[in-house]
Amino acid sequence: MFTTLISAGDLAAHLEDPRWIVFDCRHDLADPTAGARAYAQSHVRGAVHVSLDGDLSGEKTGRNGRHPLPAAAAFCARMAERGLRNNMQVVAYDATGGAFAARLWWMLRWVGNESVAVLDGGWNVWQKAGLPVTADAASITPGDFRGSPHDITVDAAFVAAEIGNPRTRLIDARSPDRFRGENETLDPVGGHIPGATNRFFQCNLGSDGCFKPAAVLKQEFNAMLGNATPAQVVHQCGSGVTACHNLLAMEVAGLAGSRLFPGSWSEWCSDPQRPVATGAN
Repeated sequence: MFTTLISAGDLAAHLEDPRWIVFDCRHDLADPTAGARAYAQSHVRGAVHVSLDGDLSGEKTGRNGRHPLPAAAAFCARMAERGLRNNMQVVAYDATGGAFAARLWWMLRWVGNESVAVLDGGWNVWQKAGLPVTADAASITPGDFRGSPHDITVDAAFVAAEIGNPRTRLIDARSPDRFRGENETLDPVGGHIPGATNRFFQCNLGSDGCFKPAAVLKQEFNAMLGNATPAQVVHQCGSGVTACHNLLAMEVAGLAGSRLFPGSWSEWCSDPQRPVATGAN
């Protein structure tokens, strides 16, 4: 069972295994149709495309963020429609270092499926290795996947109540400039939640586009956490997507047990009464 990362070689060895399913999670926040177009052009043989907006997000209200979580039952039904069966090994990949694949990884764990891994290095490593690709859409047989949500999220009220509490560590996965309130192009307000610290999700990757070794990730996260335990950590980003990359990196490092604020900055800043911080701190 693969529960965090899987190599391209290990996935290639299981492409014909009916107990395995691969999901193509490629996406571009600036062009929501780019993932589907990329899939139609070429993808891992047998992979099924899933959309961040259509499959991995719920209905937006204007106050719940840009990529709110769907209802757990609706998400499970959707994944079953996409071919997922109970007790299957899931592998998710994208072309952005796991930024979107990690969202599916986290969501499946949220509803109780531990047998899910992200392809380390993603589409880029797969292509470079010359492993099987195709332009043919996968033939989908609906599955029977079911799950129920685990208590691994927090809401905006929790975050607001914990501002200033040293026992809660809020980690923001956005780029440093957006964290500081500069160059904000996705949300109407720039800045960050007071008390948050910045860990750009791309810091989890090495120069080869794969995740850093577990020991390195553990050292880096422990330096941020100080005396805090993983259970005291809440992850957020712009809309609850790249925060999952930091959650995955902590799991790889052996630091399990932190939680996600799904609405993240896009939900937080939708209420003008909530405080906003700018700058590096």
